[in-house]
Amino acid sequence: MSQNYILTVSCPATSGIVAAVTSYLAASHCYIGELAQFDDETSGTFFMRAVFRFNEGAKADLDRVRHEFSSIANDFSMQWKLTNASEPMKVLLMVSKFDHCLADLLYRLHKGELRIRITAVVSNHLDLRPMVEREGIRFVYLPVTPETKARQEADLLHIVEETGTELVVLARYMQILSNDLCTKLAGRAINIHHSFLPGFKGARPYHQAFDRGVKLIGATAHYVTSDLDEGPIIEQEVQRVDHVLKPDDLVAIGRDTETVALSRAVKYHTEHRVFLNQHRTVIFR
Repeated sequence: MSQNYILTVSCPATSGIVAAVTSYLAASHCYIGELAQFDDETSGTFFMRAVFRFNEGAKADLDRVRHEFSSIANDFSMQWKLTNASEPMKVLLMVSKFDHCLADLLYRLHKGELRIRITAVVSNHLDLRPMVEREGIRFVYLPVTPETKARQEADLLHIVEETGTELVVLARYMQILSNDLCTKLAGRAINIHHSFLPGFKGARPYHQAFDRGVKLIGATAHYVTSDLDEGPIIEQEVQRVDHVLKPDDLVAIGRDTETVALSRAVKYHTEHRVFLNQHRTVIFR
């Protein structure tokens, strides 16, 4: 089976972008197997994702393609990236005491649904250590208090840099990250929120939902920003509920929606399908 590569592009919208990209790939003996594009008229930005492979018999010289494509990128003021589709993305997971998102991501990893390599699991509690270490994954305990928060976040960044982590996933990590850390992880940290945003904030959100008689239970996966739970949204999932369900039933349904929304968001990101578009996202599913 031929090796696929992924080219992602965003740039100011103008004519000739598609022609320039596709003509160059064709001239470089590449076959485009998948092509998605979007022109956002509100921001004046063009987005493209191309999946291609080298033609049979052609030399797969990715370094040459990168070098030569850079001149085209400069002509159109592109932000672009060229990646090997088979290389797993390095992902660091952050957890606290809830295990459902962690367990779901591990399951999907084992089933081949996610092309990732988990570099470490960082937690402010020890509850999930046995689960992580059974998988042969590095577990790092970083308890957080007001006095230790800055030091622990510095240690977290050190782990990210040391392991070459490309994406940080807050898989029900129950600590608020500092503005400084959010800035340093901008566009490469995903959080899962327990509602179809905007929603119930604070403790026991599903009990709040029960008290208000909600008819929908939802979850939102979004990029982490300094504005708590207001980062660019990647994926949302909802399920209908009614008056017969008790708070514990809503919690169980909430677990399902959280795992689905988070796993999809991680999949989209690691397959280079997500583009930041100011405060929103463009996603080529």
